[in-house]
Amino acid sequence: MLERQLRRRGICDERVLRAMSAIPREEFVPQRDREEAYGDHAMGIGYGQTISQPYMTALMAQVLELTGCERVLEVGSGSGYAAAVLGTLAAEVISIELIPELAETARANLRRTGCGRNVMVIAGDGSWGYRDLAPYHAISVAAGAPDVPAGLLEQLTDAGRLVIPVGPHLDQELRVLIKSGGRVESRVATLCCFVPLLGDAGWGS
Repeated sequence: MLERQLRRRGICDERVLRAMSAIPREEFVPQRDREEAYGDHAMGIGYGQTISQPYMTALMAQVLELTGCERVLEVGSGSGYAAAVLGTLAAEVISIELIPELAETARANLRRTGCGRNVMVIAGDGSWGYRDLAPYHAISVAAGAPDVPAGLLEQLTDAGRLVIPVGPHLDQELRVLIKSGGRVESRVATLCCFVPLLGDAGWGS
């Protein structure tokens, strides 16, 4: 996975590569699919949700440029895999999941694998972020939004980074937004296709 799917496609942050190597991805997919856990594709995890392909997880972590001292908000816990990756790269991760059953699955997976020591999983609508623990140095959104929710930008620190898929259901841009001095710079990292961001600031519930 590291050589074919990640290094050859531009993942060069050694901290990200070590995290992807260390975390047992098979522990975050349904038991029946474990043989396919390292395939170059997204996988269903129930409730109409997916675990992103390894490359996308790595790319989203890389563009956040984490150094190990940050507080990170993840919107869309899913099975907990990306939260586990982010947890090895940052000081603290707050991961919020709209579907309560998936939030519990993520907690269980993180607990079982020992990857959740600095990860808090919260059940709730993350489309507007999580104000109780804001601000955040970085925010990662694992679902496609019709536009960038203003609440997420408000909860970023100055010089904070937000990575989020934006666009119609089947045709999105993975945008990287950097907040600096009250201004926001944006660039497109790649094209992508994520499940819809549900919730009040997404596509609705």
